[in-house]
Amino acid sequence: MTFSLPRFQRLASLSQVGLVLTFVSVFLMSTSIYGQVPPANEDESLVVMGQLPDPLVGRDGHLIADRTAWPKQREYLLELIGENEYGFAPSQPANVAWKVVEQGWMFDGKTKRTQMVVTLSTEASELNIDFVLFSPAQVKTAKGCFLGLNFQGNHTVDKDPALRIPTSWVANSKETGITDHRATAQMRGAQDTRWPIQEINERGYAVATAYYGDIDPDFDDGFKNGVHGLFPQHQASAEHPSRWGTIAGWAWGMSRLLDVLVQLPEIESTRIAAIGHSRLGKTALWAGANDNRFSIVISNNSGCGGAALERRNFGETVARINTYFPHWFCPNFKKYNQNETALPFDQHALIASIAPRPVYISSATKDLWADPKGEYLSGWYATPVYKLLGFKGLPSETPPVADTSVGDRIGYHNRTGNHDILSFDWQQFMNFADRHWK
Repeated sequence: MTFSLPRFQRLASLSQVGLVLTFVSVFLMSTSIYGQVPPANEDESLVVMGQLPDPLVGRDGHLIADRTAWPKQREYLLELIGENEYGFAPSQPANVAWKVVEQGWMFDGKTKRTQMVVTLSTEASELNIDFVLFSPAQVKTAKGCFLGLNFQGNHTVDKDPALRIPTSWVANSKETGITDHRATAQMRGAQDTRWPIQEINERGYAVATAYYGDIDPDFDDGFKNGVHGLFPQHQASAEHPSRWGTIAGWAWGMSRLLDVLVQLPEIESTRIAAIGHSRLGKTALWAGANDNRFSIVISNNSGCGGAALERRNFGETVARINTYFPHWFCPNFKKYNQNETALPFDQHALIASIAPRPVYISSATKDLWADPKGEYLSGWYATPVYKLLGFKGLPSETPPVADTSVGDRIGYHNRTGNHDILSFDWQQFMNFADRHWK
């Protein structure tokens, strides 16, 4: 099946004068800071956050007090965040086609495995993505579906020998034994603790995933590979201050996978959640913010550039993330290296932009790099937006004790342990979905 779909709308480009000034400021900022990034702070007593921008202050500087004004305010917030952090995906349409290449059953026939190849194409090029859906076999339609990307290939989410191994670029690693950027069968099931498929299906939910490198390889190649390669007309503007970064590319790819899911008979199209861990938690938030078809959005340990407040400068910072992962965000984001207070928003605005849809944020007690308190506070400072719209968010400015799930339309927990996504996290996500997908 093939069809065309609209893309995130790109804002009008800056004037030529504005471009020159921005390039100069970014160059000066980057040359003075790269290689001189200050050490990360993990001492709460050293945090000086200052005043956060109010997500209810509109484009004209006035406070929004009427829920009917929220759609325009939400659009304004997405423009601010896209312009200054993630960048904007092209507005040109692309074709989305898919075919089922394998089906089978797992876990004594309780799980139906459907493997597809999704093809994204433009006049310039095409891109194939291996996509797999695990759905409960005992029901015709799952009561909801979690869609997320994985880090090392679909074959790593379970030991099932039928799962296809990606042929696209994979990061080299001593831990995985990969030395030539190619996945191997040795990695089967290597990340199955992050994807408790059987538990999820037993609760009546489906889970779908694709390898994030199939959408866009996680390295800076000058705006040519992955989904960026579908739009070569944008390569000349690869350094445009608000060009889409790799996180925006992954988010755009998640929406294209959603285009497929909403047409499958096993899936209830109004009950699909965007979910992600770490950098893919950042991705899930940006995908969910831009695509209203995700009826729940879940961020796990997403940290800087995700759920954590940038102004806290706790753990990973804007300067550090832009230095070590320069391809993730748009060039404009580098203006805020060691200059977070100049941001016209903070990450609570990203959480707020998902409203009124439910959003869940989760942290881990030992994952100070991702700033658990900063992740919680983003939900807390987004709560007034949910209240304006008639919903409850988080109950208190004080984060909850470990391993306790709190909140209503905004949910949160801080799991005991390290930077990871585990069964305990998934149980809370499914409990949250139970409440909101009644």
